[in-house]
Amino acid sequence: MNKVLNNDFAAIVTGRRSIRKYDSTVKISREEMTEILRETTLAPSSVNMQPWRFVVIESPEGKAALAPLAKFNQLQVETSAAVIAIFGDLDNFSYAEEIYSTAVERGFMPAEVKERQLAALTQHFSVLPHEINRETVVIDASLAAMQLMLVAREHGYDTNPIGGYEKDKIAEAFGLEKERYVPVMLLSIGKAAEEGYSSVRLPIETVAQWK
Repeated sequence: MNKVLNNDFAAIVTGRRSIRKYDSTVKISREEMTEILRETTLAPSSVNMQPWRFVVIESPEGKAALAPLAKFNQLQVETSAAVIAIFGDLDNFSYAEEIYSTAVERGFMPAEVKERQLAALTQHFSVLPHEINRETVVIDASLAAMQLMLVAREHGYDTNPIGGYEKDKIAEAFGLEKERYVPVMLLSIGKAAEEGYSSVRLPIETVAQWK
């Protein structure tokens, strides 16, 4: 069941704020969180490998495990409906067959195109340098993170992207392979208990060029 509250894209974009204190009585159901994540995964990714992975930390036990890893962001951890740990999966190509076969089944891609692309991608990934792979999954997962922030507002919730946490410990703390899953960011989500601050943006003349 889609529980969209806001279809005004301009309001979604211009009204987004980083929220640190949430109404701790407001929870997000598993059903609605699943819908939020489903919409999030419509974000683009390199060769559609969808390397983003999400750990939804919402239980008291999960938040207790997260708290010492996010020491400077305790308010978000304590009051949010959930903190979503976003990772990039370095072994994302292991899902290539499933992704491309499903595309064929749904009529999105001819079988011969699938076979041709998978052959080329298999060769590509077999020699892909680790750092290039890592950079790609971080970019792709960051695109999903931004989409998640906007989708959350569509559903009437607020968020705060968090980069200050123990990145070298987060994967193992939640049962993920440290060498496979690259931490990208934490994202708190919930209903704002106080308004976020407006902030200044540099003028377009400073950040863009026409040639």
